[in-house]
Amino acid sequence: MSDRAKPVSDLRPVPAVGVVCMRNNQVLLVRRGTPPRRGDWSIPGGRIEPGEPARVAALRELGEETSVTAELAGLIDVVDAIFENQAGDLITRHYVLVDFAAHWISGEPVAGDDADDARFVPVGDLPDYGIWGETTRIIQAGIAMLQCQTAEQAPRQ
Repeated sequence: MSDRAKPVSDLRPVPAVGVVCMRNNQVLLVRRGTPPRRGDWSIPGGRIEPGEPARVAALRELGEETSVTAELAGLIDVVDAIFENQAGDLITRHYVLVDFAAHWISGEPVAGDDADDARFVPVGDLPDYGIWGETTRIIQAGIAMLQCQTAEQAPRQ
């Protein structure tokens, strides 16, 4: 039995990636330039190309949207982003988002590809950006993952 509540046409889920890229206590955000969620702040990411491994897609999308390079630290989670039409009676898009945590290596954010803006934002300022709740959860999980890895790598006394 399906959990699907809304009818769909020939819609197929689209695999995509997202990257929680941290530089010190700042997270890299982009303002979306295309639907869905045009104008919303989010983490960098986009579609996985045919034959492209998810990790490769994550770093490619990060570079295309922001000109930033990073090292992936691990998989945070897989999220379904399901969008409906304005009437709420038809699913119009379904993305399966594979979200990774990453350590910033180099580059200053410059909006590119389908981003209207890109910037590092202090973690404490995130509530000011009106980010989708699921993205906020992913960012928090990414921060926790990176902090845990940093603590494990710290010299013991």
